[in-house]
Amino acid sequence: SIVAVGAVRRNLLLRWLVWLANFAYRHADRVVCVTDSFKEAMIAEGIPAAKIEVIKSGVDLEFFSPERSVGPEAGRIPGLENTQGKFVVSYVGTHGMAHGLDTVLSAAELVRDLPDVLFLLVGDGAERANLVKQRDIMRLDNVVMLDQQPKTRMPAIWAVTDVSLVVLKNQPLFRTVIPSKIVESMAMMKPVVLGVRGESEALLQESQAGLCVQPGSPVQLARAVRRLHGDADERRAMGLAGRKFVEQHCNRLVLAARYAVVLNDLIAEKARRAESPARDSAP
Repeated sequence: SIVAVGAVRRNLLLRWLVWLANFAYRHADRVVCVTDSFKEAMIAEGIPAAKIEVIKSGVDLEFFSPERSVGPEAGRIPGLENTQGKFVVSYVGTHGMAHGLDTVLSAAELVRDLPDVLFLLVGDGAERANLVKQRDIMRLDNVVMLDQQPKTRMPAIWAVTDVSLVVLKNQPLFRTVIPSKIVESMAMMKPVVLGVRGESEALLQESQAGLCVQPGSPVQLARAVRRLHGDADERRAMGLAGRKFVEQHCNRLVLAARYAVVLNDLIAEKARRAESPARDSAP
């Protein structure tokens, strides 16, 4: 990731980090990863497939519940006072080098003719200061940017949200990831506009919970916002489909139980190995 976003160049330190990661994988009894692509990458590095488990990211369906996104809390969060009556397109998460959020600002400029559309960016990261400066230079009065918020405020932020944005730069590496924001948005019954290729795109298409756009394309992003802005029935259908999908596939309690099975199987395997030498040495 740090190479893909240009944070560092390939050097001795990076080679050492790769060696360290592979050392950990080789010496682990089990490796749990969060996407199928990660498993394939580990296998390509010579890690035995038999010891790799895939348990994808889940969501707390009680905390991220549509019932929690109602109420007056949003009006008490500084910066959200003017969301009343607006069609709010929210990005909630890291404002980092990997995300290409300048695309969101460019898309906001393209939909200025829709006076009720408001883009809401919530979070912090290496690029936030640059994005604030860029927003001000572009005079985007349809973009509100809030600092990172405590988790307890998330239901209130979702309460004012109509559409959720999930974006990353157009890098081959990001085809292997599934941002957790996708399943959180789906749990809250918010349609997703996704600017990520690969496994994330396949998940959203399977769930029918949103629209996929070309990463880094403000034109396609703006077009998706216009489409959802003009079709409340489609937004509602996508929201319902997303909630149903995460209930079936992304329940964190169910995934935790799968993790417990992996750990219990490993404990049992270790116990059998410990007993075997003892039996072999018995008179």
